[in-house]
Amino acid sequence: MKIFYDFDHLGEIRNAVVTTGSFDGVHIGHKVILQRLKKLAAEIEGETVLITFHPHPRKVLYPETAGKGLLLINSQREKINLLQKAGLDNLIIVTFTLEFSKITSVEFVRNILLNKLHARKIVIGFNHHFGHNREGDYEALRDLGLANDFAVEEIPEQDIHNESVSSTKIRKALQDGNIQKANAYLDHQYIVMGLSKKSSPILEEIGFPCYTVKIEEDCKLVPPNGVYAVTVIGEDSFSRAMCFIRTNEAVPLDTLVEVHLLESYGNIEGQTVTLLFHKRIREERTINTTEDLRKQLTIDRNQVDELIF
Repeated sequence: MKIFYDFDHLGEIRNAVVTTGSFDGVHIGHKVILQRLKKLAAEIEGETVLITFHPHPRKVLYPETAGKGLLLINSQREKINLLQKAGLDNLIIVTFTLEFSKITSVEFVRNILLNKLHARKIVIGFNHHFGHNREGDYEALRDLGLANDFAVEEIPEQDIHNESVSSTKIRKALQDGNIQKANAYLDHQYIVMGLSKKSSPILEEIGFPCYTVKIEEDCKLVPPNGVYAVTVIGEDSFSRAMCFIRTNEAVPLDTLVEVHLLESYGNIEGQTVTLLFHKRIREERTINTTEDLRKQLTIDRNQVDELIF
């Protein structure tokens, strides 16, 4: 997958089949769009293109309301990783600014989709809007396509268990600690990527050596405090693991993500690792003594070990 950060250094993109959007989570609805892009591109010997934005538009347009405190399912690194796995050919990450937000839908189509990308086909998700004040929609895009000789297609809303899928619903499921529901919407495990380092010696002393995984972006959504069953993927290893999410006592506004490996396949210290979340085992509890903590963590580890993942 080729990654670009502006429209001026794209090189040649053959018969571009384009979509646009934040694609936070790269969930099942996004994957349907990407699969359709790939099919259409194959039919015309073309390449798939996603135009996405960083930071999230809401954070720029509504910093004191809708964008304030907005947490995202993926960090930028995680989104890139997921899009690469989905088989996207070209990713254009646009720096979203107030100035960029003033581009009208017609200007966006003519100056970017046509003049820069020479788009042959454009695919959008259900109820997608674009351009200044979200003025552009499927009907407007279709009319522009008829006038400028490009095809437009809208992908229907995707349902899981008779419930429509959206990034907002996935965020809500994660914030509730409902990992399995979020994973069903995502069509993959919720992930956390970050740099791993050795954690507190206190847990090691009672038989639970851990690594801390550093959260890369402040706006990354982390599930609530508690114990989780996860898979840890390192540079050349993987292991089932028990994950602790808790408040950092030294820095109260900071969240700690720690993992205790159930299998030991080498040292992951200093590596960028990926955590795949499978299930929440329990909420956080107050435990007063070291012995009680050891007993509780033994129960937790046994529960994680009994799961098939």
